Amino acid sequence: MTLRCAGVAFTVRGHFPIFTFFITGVRMKVKQIINKVLDNFESYICQFLLSFFIILLFIQIISREVFSVNISWGEELARFSFVWFVFFGASYAARLAAHNRVTFQFKWFSKKTANYIEAFADLIWILFNIVIIYKSIFLIHSMIQYPYISPTLGWSMAYVYMIFPLSFSLMTIRIIQVNYLKIVKGVDIRDPDKIEVDQEMAAAGEGAGAR
Repeated sequence: MTLRCAGVAFTVRGHFPIFTFFITGVRMKVKQIINKVLDNFESYICQFLLSFFIILLFIQIISREVFSVNISWGEELARFSFVWFVFFGASYAARLAAHNRVTFQFKWFSKKTANYIEAFADLIWILFNIVIIYKSIFLIHSMIQYPYISPTLGWSMAYVYMIFPLSFSLMTIRIIQVNYLKIVKGVDIRDPDKIEVDQEMAAAGEGAGAR
C-alpha cells in the first residue's frame, strides 16, 4: 500500500484491514451526506428562506409597532425572499412528485403503464420548462442592458429574476430524476399527501370492517 505525506510517497508492506475499513466507512459516510444534501437541496434553501422571511417580518412589525421605526427595505426584501421560496418549493415538490395531477384514470392501467404515461406528460412539462428558461434568460439579458432597479433596495431586478431559469432548470432535473427512479429503478414515488390520504382511507376501511 502506498501512502503520501507532504508530496512524498511511502510504500508500506502488508495490509491494514482496520485502516482500510475506516477509510471505506468515511467515504461511504461522506457519499451519503453529499447525496442527502443534493437530494434535499431545495428543501434546505426553502427552510432558510422561510425562516429568514418570517424573522424579517417579525423584526419589521416590532420596529414599527414598538419603536415607531419603519424599515423601508424590509418589506421588499421579504417579498423577494418569499418569491424565491415559492419557486424553490416548486422544484422540491417536483422531487417529491407532489405537483397536482389528475391520476384517477391510471387505476385502469398497470403501474408500469401508468409510469410511462406520466413520463410522456412530464416530457411536455419539460418542454414547457425549457421555453420558460429560454424566455427568462432573454428577459434577464434585456434587464441587464436596460437596468430596472428595485425602489428601496436599489437592486437590479435582473438578479431577482434569475430565480426563473434557476428554479425551472432544477425542476427539469428533478422531473428527470423522478422518472428515472420510477421507470428504471422501480422506486415507488408518490405524493406524500396522497400516501397519507390512502393510509387514512385504509384505516377507516379497517375500522368499518371491525364493526
